[in-house]
Amino acid sequence: MTLPLGPDGTEGGSSSGGSVYGLRGEGSPELFQVYEPSEGAELAPARESSVGTIGAEEVLKVEDLTVGFPTDDGLVRAVRGVSYTLHEREVLGIVGESGSGKSVSSMAVMGLLPKSARITGNISFRGRNILSMSRQEQRSLRGRKIAMIFQDPMTAMNPVYTIGFQLAEAVLSHEVMPKKAALARAEEMLNLVGIPQPKARLNSYPHEFSGGMRQRAMIAMAVINNPDVIIADEPTTALDVTVQAQILEKLIEVKDAFNAAIVLITHDLGVVAGMAHRTLVMYAGRPVELGTTEDVFYHPRMPYTAGLLGSIPSAGDTGRLRPITGAPPSLINLPTGCPFSPRCPLATDLCRTDEPELRPTDAIDHSAACHHWEQLAAAPDATAFFRTESEARR
Repeated sequence: MTLPLGPDGTEGGSSSGGSVYGLRGEGSPELFQVYEPSEGAELAPARESSVGTIGAEEVLKVEDLTVGFPTDDGLVRAVRGVSYTLHEREVLGIVGESGSGKSVSSMAVMGLLPKSARITGNISFRGRNILSMSRQEQRSLRGRKIAMIFQDPMTAMNPVYTIGFQLAEAVLSHEVMPKKAALARAEEMLNLVGIPQPKARLNSYPHEFSGGMRQRAMIAMAVINNPDVIIADEPTTALDVTVQAQILEKLIEVKDAFNAAIVLITHDLGVVAGMAHRTLVMYAGRPVELGTTEDVFYHPRMPYTAGLLGSIPSAGDTGRLRPITGAPPSLINLPTGCPFSPRCPLATDLCRTDEPELRPTDAIDHSAACHHWEQLAAAPDATAFFRTESEARR
């Protein structure tokens, strides 16, 4: 995967010493590659030079989180048993199809779910249980210690207020200071995320920014209070590949500048490959695989993960794409047993009756919710189980 040249002639359009896709210059390592199902894993490990080292202190811990929404048709079980930990400067990638519970689990961490939501489990920020806090305590935490970059910056920002007003408001909601000082900090943040002429841009409205600039402004709003955790909900949606690379690089720079941890929610496996230390795969509201990004991409132990990797087209492929047949189940009427069993090529009667728990596999800190993970481990190419009939005949 080669990045287009930027205005200065460098890959990714940045003149700094490196990018989330690797260092530039003579003798530099290959750029991060997307998984090539026909040739095996082409993923370069998440290097310290690109995504940084993980701190020792735990900042966020989610334990057995479940979220349900009552409806006239029944209880929508949007999240079922999500657990993970997050340390300083760590990037955790959460991937899965639409409706798998990625965003809902993060909205629960932010305390932004409606009152009708039924939430159980434990969410701890530096040892304090967020779910037991009052609304006022959650509000003081939100935006100051835990911030979120929303998926669509055009709808996340108020169109009738200037960018400067909205950034300053984020500061003044948590600190007592003159408005002039808050605007000065807003200007500093716009400069940090690479927006040209930041002082003049304070008076611009969201519709006067391009898509990439609006996303940069959202990043500035998220980090303006120096948070410990940043939740990025599909921060590169609808951006072209050049702007996407610049936004991801800016996220890494901001993370290192503030020693923040990042929860990265995305559909793009290439983004996760180049940026995340660990990857959590979700399906039907449940975590189905968790491990280092290298383990999950090189050695998937859940058929759903293998199917996601196998569905990515390879460079030079001329055949049909490899979709995962079928559709995700209804979260109101989940099937008995493993929810992926109707779509899984390895499913047996055991899968259709007993839902597997997330349990350790053959690697340290690599867990999968599959009765037949050992069968995947024995296969030279785990994505081969999802080959089409025409591929199998070749």
